[in-house]
Amino acid sequence: MKNEMTGAEATVRMLQAHGVETMFGLCGDTTLPFYDAMAKLDHGIKHILTRDERHAGYMADAYARVTGKPGVCEGPSGGGATYILPGVVEANESSVPILAITTDVATTSRGKYPLTELDQVALFRPLTKWNASLDDATRLPAMIRAAFRAMTTGRPGATHLALPFDTQKAFVDSGEVWADARHQSFPAERAGPDLDAVKEAATLLAGAKSAIAVCGGGPVISCAFDALKQLADMLDLPIATTVSGQGAIAETDPLALGVVGSNGGNPATRAVVDAADVILFIGCRAGSVTTERWRSPAKGKTIIHIDSDPMVIGANYQTEVAICADARLTLEALVAELETRQVSSQGGRGRAAAAWDSKLAEFNALAASPDTPIKPEAVIAALMAQLDDDAIVVADPGTPCPYFSAHYRWRKAGRNFITNRAHGALGYALAASMGAHVGRPSVKTVAVMGDGSFGFCCGELETIVRHKMPITSIVFSNATFGWIKAGQDSGFGKRYYNVDFGRTDHAKVAEAFGVKAWTVRDPAQLAAVLKKASAHDGPTLVDVISQPLHEAAAPVSEWVA
Repeated sequence: MKNEMTGAEATVRMLQAHGVETMFGLCGDTTLPFYDAMAKLDHGIKHILTRDERHAGYMADAYARVTGKPGVCEGPSGGGATYILPGVVEANESSVPILAITTDVATTSRGKYPLTELDQVALFRPLTKWNASLDDATRLPAMIRAAFRAMTTGRPGATHLALPFDTQKAFVDSGEVWADARHQSFPAERAGPDLDAVKEAATLLAGAKSAIAVCGGGPVISCAFDALKQLADMLDLPIATTVSGQGAIAETDPLALGVVGSNGGNPATRAVVDAADVILFIGCRAGSVTTERWRSPAKGKTIIHIDSDPMVIGANYQTEVAICADARLTLEALVAELETRQVSSQGGRGRAAAAWDSKLAEFNALAASPDTPIKPEAVIAALMAQLDDDAIVVADPGTPCPYFSAHYRWRKAGRNFITNRAHGALGYALAASMGAHVGRPSVKTVAVMGDGSFGFCCGELETIVRHKMPITSIVFSNATFGWIKAGQDSGFGKRYYNVDFGRTDHAKVAEAFGVKAWTVRDPAQLAAVLKKASAHDGPTLVDVISQPLHEAAAPVSEWVA
């Protein structure tokens, strides 16, 4: 029938209608009809073939973070569905909208023990904001619309659709193929604040003596940069961030305190939080890392909490004023309310400057050290001196995350730093840097990882080379799972058990994939090599023989005696 198309074709057209320009994925038997539709139709969607479904999810995650549009990844049934899970759960818990499409065995084969059969809806249910199986082709367009609506509205998150083989071949009425343009970006359909609550918050802030704001990822997701800056200037209010909140304010702003908490904070920043009389949490869960296991701020402080998720507010602290709404809309309303009042200065510039002075005094000495193995601080300093303000850095857990969080000062507000703070899986940075590059190709992108992470992800170097992505990868090479060894060092009597492994020549591995690579052992050579790597017009890798975390001055409070 001329008004009909297959389910696979309708899926492609629905993605096209929702403004999808790029998707990431890996082929499989159950995906054949979908790939055939991608091959036949003129849709304008670029499909990037990955070498692992995990990395397809990570690419979609970072793509969404830098574009403000949902990321899309896909994979086959069975192992493909299980492999894509890490990317899905990381995005969902980080409030990043991605759509994971996993094709599936035919509905008519269920219960007959076909190869790769599993209950995909049950598998994804606890890990997504919304998920379904497209068992009825006539409902396919409506279900895809529901997925986009779910992942872009309220607190953004991940969605999943199972696409059975027979649904892909069944017919769909082409008249049902349309999209709501509001769900092509996020956050969509923002919720405004209760104005009475805004007035209560304004009263507390106007009368405070030493208030502080702690920003999680919410202000970055909602692009609340201008409103946050207005609020800070109006009150002379110091702005701290979580690791996920970096970019809410330029860290060179005189009111920026930097990262607080056990991963990236230091005694000076902690002291500012501890001395505050009013704490304004903005898009922040006030979780274990940000609050150093709920010790800073201490219980009993006056708390104002803004978040788009009502379950977050009051979960960890008794809250004086709760505002369940979009961060940008709330901050704009709060600024407007405070403009009608006489407000007290919170002395933020002085408090922030003192904290930075304390932090930089220690950092600068270590960054200039001629010692070998190379200290992580030297890598941070060299990159800060070379990278443009709009560069994107994607950091894995382990060595990179605390050092970049504590010491790399982001000179402009916006999404320029990406790290996987929800579940902290190793191997995230390389793939995520690829998604970030695809989403924002005009800027320099750097992926930073430990050698433990390198082992999880090096297969995607082939993908980088195939697509000629000028990404620079930096490996902190110290032949250990450093975060765990540092924990054994500080909390378990230096009983190092099963955390060390053999050293890999990461530069040679990269060269085997076609990546231009260097190894650096002398800190005096570091800046020159990083400059060459950054300037090269193709993919590069720098293997830095570096100091292990358990011997370093890592900015992680639980390791400090």
